Amino acid sequence: MSLQNLPGARERRVSTGGIDLCVVELGDATQPTIVLVHGYPDSKEVWTQVARQLAEQWHVVLYDVRGHGRSTAPVPLRGGFTLEKLTDDFLAVVDAVSPDRPVHVVGHDWGSVQAWEFATVSRTEGRIASFTSMSGPSLDHFGHWIKRRMSRPTPRRVGQLLGQGAKSWYVYMLHTPVLPELAWRGPLGKQWPRILERLEKVPPGDYPTSSLPNDAAHGAWLYRDNVRSRLRRPRADAFAHVPVQLITPTGDIFLSEQLYDELDAWVPQLTRRSLPAKHWVPRTRPDQLASWIGEFAAANEEAARGGVPVRDTSPTGAHADRFGGQLVLVTGAAGGIGRATAFAFAEAGARVVAVDRDAEGASRTAELARLIGAPAAWAETVDVSDEQAMENLAEKVAAEYGIVDVLVNNAGIGLSGSFLETTAEEWKNVLDVNLWGVIHGCRLFGKQMADRGQGGHIVNTASAAAYQPSRALPAYSTSKAAVLMLSECLRAELAEKSIGVSAICPGIVNTNITATTRFAGADAAEEKRLRKRTSKLYGMRNYPPEKVAEAILRAVVRNQAVAPVTPESHAARFVSRLSPGVLRGIARLKPPL
Repeated sequence: MSLQNLPGARERRVSTGGIDLCVVELGDATQPTIVLVHGYPDSKEVWTQVARQLAEQWHVVLYDVRGHGRSTAPVPLRGGFTLEKLTDDFLAVVDAVSPDRPVHVVGHDWGSVQAWEFATVSRTEGRIASFTSMSGPSLDHFGHWIKRRMSRPTPRRVGQLLGQGAKSWYVYMLHTPVLPELAWRGPLGKQWPRILERLEKVPPGDYPTSSLPNDAAHGAWLYRDNVRSRLRRPRADAFAHVPVQLITPTGDIFLSEQLYDELDAWVPQLTRRSLPAKHWVPRTRPDQLASWIGEFAAANEEAARGGVPVRDTSPTGAHADRFGGQLVLVTGAAGGIGRATAFAFAEAGARVVAVDRDAEGASRTAELARLIGAPAAWAETVDVSDEQAMENLAEKVAAEYGIVDVLVNNAGIGLSGSFLETTAEEWKNVLDVNLWGVIHGCRLFGKQMADRGQGGHIVNTASAAAYQPSRALPAYSTSKAAVLMLSECLRAELAEKSIGVSAICPGIVNTNITATTRFAGADAAEEKRLRKRTSKLYGMRNYPPEKVAEAILRAVVRNQAVAPVTPESHAARFVSRLSPGVLRGIARLKPPL
């Protein structure tokens, strides 16, 4: 859906310094205002999906930067795109759309570059409540960053200079006369949508617009009018007078993460977040950006009302830099390892979808996840063995919450008993949940990750039983061995999509799976006795599910293929590779139940 066709979209013209700016407003104008500023060679349509989501709670304003989209261009172009004039445009827009309240500014690429000017010059003080920056540094900060590395070169600093210099190849090209304009109005402009789709995995839609060739040609003057002059003579007073949220795409091919190494010296109130994505995050990760932008703006609104400094809204868990704001779906989340895993991701600041066929348990997990630190958490009631239900879940999650970043296929059931006493129906039940549930999750959510093209991670809960034969667990061990091999196969296939796959092999963990385990060939009374005995043994071992959750997060961070957890799981894995005959011999022993 195009920006102008979004429900409630209102367009107006704002005039400043001989320029007519095209401004679009969404949402309730009585609510606090968020202004989205686009980059190069974009127009305001780059923000469509982010704006649509933010408009549910905020007054959202987008405008075409001068010379772009439906805004007019300065005459002559040279000298018409200085940061000073771009600041004039911004203040004119803000005065028109929010004359009595400061606004929250969000910038991407060159939208961020110019917004750094807005956030650091004295004439905008009092007009900005917060600033969210992504993929665009302050030219002043960048200039000082270069000067420090040139004045005191070390191997590390020289490497950083050379690395960023290589990433900035396009800046040199845009300074050449005439050629960029010819390229954009010729073959490059025609091929640009396909280039974005192929290299950045930007989905098709209302972006880029038909104005792209002219936008890109005009926008070359953003670089020519500002880059060399600011890098040579960076301002010494470029300190931010507003709270800043820095979102860094870790796969950005144009900017190094090291550019922001010394940003704390310039920004008294700084919140950092990293995002495993490429450069065009407003199009590829709109759900996550909308969540972070809204959360940061809300925190600053709260601080403004209370008259206290804004709290740092970045997550504080051990893996906060890696998972903050990401969307994580956990099956079997009503208890045990699944609930502990949902809580661990919540503590790291992830948004959590808790899935279980136990509706009450899933809802409780989601509720507690929000209290622990998840910016958002939802509960979904699904039987993972039901293919149609899983397809419906995948569609709903993508439509309402976004594409999953981390999938944890954890749901499972236990089944003990000899092979000859295990019925076909019992085999079917355990394989439907333990294996087919994993297959459904990997197939549906893995495809969404692959289609998005921004990477992701799949975690499949296997077991030490996957590589440790047992006469007491033939069906369960078979299902978990299949999960382990499935994970290995998927890992090989999805590596080219930047999607990691990990198999977690916990071992003996104190969860309630023993209370629901079926025992083949046993009557009700005997099954009750065996469950009680098994639960007692697991309780005596008392290995907590929280440690498995920690191992799951660690496996994602390290992209581990197979992750044994408990000491006995590590030992069995080692022996299975070194001397499998030993495990076969142990498997012949009758378990003491």
